[in-house]
Amino acid sequence: MGVFWSCGYHATALPDLLRATKLSRGSLYAAFGDKHSLFLRALDRYIADALTRMDIELDLCREPVDGLRAYLAGYVERTSGAEGRRGCLLVATAMELAGQDAEVGRRVAGFFRAMEARVADALSRAKTAGKLADGVEPSSVARILVCFVEGLRVVGKTAPARNTSQATADALLDRFVR
Repeated sequence: MGVFWSCGYHATALPDLLRATKLSRGSLYAAFGDKHSLFLRALDRYIADALTRMDIELDLCREPVDGLRAYLAGYVERTSGAEGRRGCLLVATAMELAGQDAEVGRRVAGFFRAMEARVADALSRAKTAGKLADGVEPSSVARILVCFVEGLRVVGKTAPARNTSQATADALLDRFVR
């Protein structure tokens, strides 16, 4: 995953993968099939890790607005400093491959749908608790927040100040909550 994340799919060569996995060519092909199959496995793992992290941040035991703040703060943290400059494997993959590779496109779109569903659920719980501003529609705001955090991933490549990103995240969420 790290090699694909650092180099991108097209720029990753077989020798890079052999070094990273410490496998011989035959073992790599026996274990994963080909470069594309290995990439899809790496992408699946990245997606699973990201959704698990979201589930922790948006934990049902937490007040929903606190969970949303934790979710946004997590993205601010991941888009700041060296980690932010590294970028996001999923965003890089969406830009490089999603329009050309149907299987990758399905995975990226599925991840965004899963993100939106989790955020919409937290917003629905906040609405039920009377914590959303009047007229706020959870599914619409979920789309806005997902677009915002993925935009943070892109902007993070330019090393913005953490406090600026956090202030922006807070200001955005404050538009929707009481």
